[in-house]
Amino acid sequence: MPSDPLDAGLLSPATVGHDSLVSDRAYLDALVRAECALVTAYADRGIAPREVAVAVDHAFGLDEKYGSPSLGIDLDALATASVAGGNPVIPLVGELKGRVPAECRPWIHRGATSQDILDTAAMIVARAAVAQVIASLTHTGQWLRSLAETHADTVAAARTLTQHAVPTTVGARAAAWERGIRRSLARLDALVFPAQLGGAAGTLASFVEITGSVDAAAALPAAYAEAAGLDAPDAPWHVTRWPVTELGDALAQAVDALGVFAADVATLSRTEIGEVAEGTGGGSSAMPQKQNPAEAVLIRSAALRAPQLAATLHLASALAVDERPDGAWHAEWPTMRELLRLALGASWHASSLAAHLRVDTDAVARNLALTGGRIVSERLRGVLVPLIGADRFAALVGSDGDLGEALRALPETRDLDIDALLDPAGYVGLAPRLARTEDPR
Repeated sequence: MPSDPLDAGLLSPATVGHDSLVSDRAYLDALVRAECALVTAYADRGIAPREVAVAVDHAFGLDEKYGSPSLGIDLDALATASVAGGNPVIPLVGELKGRVPAECRPWIHRGATSQDILDTAAMIVARAAVAQVIASLTHTGQWLRSLAETHADTVAAARTLTQHAVPTTVGARAAAWERGIRRSLARLDALVFPAQLGGAAGTLASFVEITGSVDAAAALPAAYAEAAGLDAPDAPWHVTRWPVTELGDALAQAVDALGVFAADVATLSRTEIGEVAEGTGGGSSAMPQKQNPAEAVLIRSAALRAPQLAATLHLASALAVDERPDGAWHAEWPTMRELLRLALGASWHASSLAAHLRVDTDAVARNLALTGGRIVSERLRGVLVPLIGADRFAALVGSDGDLGEALRALPETRDLDIDALLDPAGYVGLAPRLARTEDPR
């Protein structure tokens, strides 16, 4: 009787329903696609007969719009068989050769090494997953831009080191969230996803032998990349792991930006603050009065995990020694998959959170007034210190009671418009303008 999968998402609710693009089956499909793409590349360069490539594609459903390349391959059996050689490509090659006509078998995996296929498959998976992350981040940014413009003039208390600082606006805060996401989108858009084709030690010696020409062998990686739907590599990157670390860094930056958004929402939705609320979910098992910021919590859980995963990718990259890594490469696989998975889940939840986020303007105004006008102390200092001196000003601001009454009682302020001076809306600086700055992308 087969066992349950190790991870169905029971302990990772942030990713439930959003990780099919990086499932074991998705990776297996990509491995098959990578092998088939190599046959196609040989045919495109006139090295293998075209009918061989057609037959191979047909054998694995690649000539069908919604074909599943790994259909019929026993995933559990393949995983078990991968232990002996240390990766799943070795047993997969035998499986694939058994599924194609005899005349096609010599072209399956011809000249390639396991790392060529697995790295290429990883890039196939990553490109599809990143496209989905970009879509979710784009939607998140659009919702936040709308929120920023709607509340560009809604004056709120800015907080620094957890305390009231000076006035800002709700829109300016939302615009800051959006700018962080916009920057992460730029990083993700700039990524390249190179195919990998180097042969046993990255010299392409096998391909020179197969094609009969140095120039033909040199042209093969670009043809392979095109067949796999990836970017052409400038050279084999078996131990030059920038495609992985740059991908990891871009994903971590995206999840970082989402984490800031989620952390602010979690804080602002506290009962005693109540300036925002999530529009969906959030029930408690024991306390029916609660409306927990569940999506913000899930996004934060991803943000707390992502940086360490990116760091592991850098560690593996730094230890990718010789011409093929001995363990460092293997450590990348589950690490990158988990980072992609977290980005997929966190970005989807962020899109939902931004779409449904509610602002309680009454709570915003109530909190703004909590310090009795002292939130504009920075402004008051510039006006009053020349009139009453620094010591008297410090005593005035530090005293209890209504600040407005205390100011009106001073003979030195008789010519000042105290109401205007204490109005937080008059000391928001560029906050409304920053909130309305349109996305230049």
